[in-house]
Formats: sequence, structure tokens, C-alpha cells
Amino acid sequence: MDKMQKIFVVGLILLILLVPLGLLAAGEAFGEWGPDELKEKVGFVPQGLEKLTGIWNAPLKDYNLPGDPDAFYLQTIGYYLSAVIGMCIGGTLLYFIGRKVAKS
Repeated sequence: MDKMQKIFVVGLILLILLVPLGLLAAGEAFGEWGPDELKEKVGFVPQGLEKLTGIWNAPLKDYNLPGDPDAFYLQTIGYYLSAVIGMCIGGTLLYFIGRKVAKS
């Protein structure tokens, strides 16, 4: 691994470690609204969102593991698990896209 890759990996690890800070923040995450919350905030739901609602259900709803939804340690583990899964999926996609682009 060269120096740039090491810096990138260390940065990703730091971001993963900071993930539970979202649990301590007041309010809700910007943009993570379902159709009901969007209608309440904006006054309407775009047609495209209405059509796509229900097509995909997240494997970890609200980043929580099964069990007590108010248990802080379960929420923290769920956030970490979501971060690691997301980085693995994103990294894999970027790797294969990068290989394809490098070939052409």
C-alpha cells in the first residue's frame, strides 16, 4: 500500500469510529425522511417518491438491530455495522468501476 492509500484507509477508519456521534445529536438526520415526514415538512410528496416507496426496505431499519430499540449499545452496534457494510459495498463498486475505467 502506498502512502495515499494508507491515508485513505486511516480516514475511513476514523469516520467509522465517529459514526455513533449521530446518536448523540438532537433532532433527526437531514434527508432521511419517509413520505409522511416529507409531506409534513414540505407539504407534498413528489410522484416519483410515491411510486418508489416500498420497493426497497433497509436490512437494518433505522440502523437498529433486533431487540430493545432504545438500548444505546444495540444502536451503536447497528450504526457501526451499517457503516462497515456501506463502506464494503461502496469500496467494492468503486474497485470494479476503477478496473473497468483503467482498462479502457
